Amino acid sequence: MSLVNADYDLYQSLGLTNQPVDKGQGKSQSELQMEDFLNLMVTEMTHQDPFKPMDNAELATQISQFAAVSGIEQLNGSFNDLSGSLVSNQALQASGLVGRSVLVPTYNGYLGEGGSVKGVLGLSSQASNVTVRISNAAGSLVREISMGNKPAGEVNFTWDGLNDLGEPMPAGEYQISAQAEIDGEVLSPYVLVEAAVNSVSLGTDGLTLNLEGLGHVSFNDVAEIR
Repeated sequence: MSLVNADYDLYQSLGLTNQPVDKGQGKSQSELQMEDFLNLMVTEMTHQDPFKPMDNAELATQISQFAAVSGIEQLNGSFNDLSGSLVSNQALQASGLVGRSVLVPTYNGYLGEGGSVKGVLGLSSQASNVTVRISNAAGSLVREISMGNKPAGEVNFTWDGLNDLGEPMPAGEYQISAQAEIDGEVLSPYVLVEAAVNSVSLGTDGLTLNLEGLGHVSFNDVAEIR
C-alpha cells in the first residue's frame, strides 16, 4: 500500500491531481479520467509478475504520456475559452462604433440629403496643385476642388455637396479622385473617405461594418475611427 501512495505523490509532483468528478454529469464513458488512470496503474502493479516487476523507466514513460495528453487537452480548452472571450470583447467594442464615423480606403463617397463628403488625401512628399475631383455615378465631373500647395502627409478635404455652379447635388454615391504634382510629375494620392457606421456584424470572416451608402466593409480595412 505504501508503494501506491508513493506513486500517487509522484503523480502529484508531475501536476497530475485527482480531481473529483460528478459521475452523473460531464464524464463521457469513453473518456479516461485521472481516477481511471490511477486504477489501471494500481491494477497493473497488483497483478504484475513479482519476478519481473514494472520497470521504473516504463512507469515514468506511462505517466509522462498521460501528462502530455492531459496537458494538451487542458491547453486546447484554455485556448477555446480565450478565443470566445476575445470574440465577445470584440463584439462589445464593435457595438460602440455604431453612430460614429470611420475612414476607409475607397474612391466612393456617399452624399446625404443636405450633407457633405469628407475624407483624407495621402501625399508622399510636398506637392503643388493638389486637386480633388467629384464625379457622379455616370462618371461626369460635377465639382473640382483646388487645394493649392500641401506638405507631405495626410490632408483633409470636404465637399459641401455643391457642383461648380454652386447648385446642390442630389443625395447618392459619388466618385472621388485626387491629383497632385510632386517634383514635376502628376500623381494620384491615395484617398480615404469618411463614412458613418450604421451597424456591425460578427461572422466567420471577422467583424464587418455596414457603412451608410457604401455597404459592408471589413473592420480590418478601417484606417481611422473618428
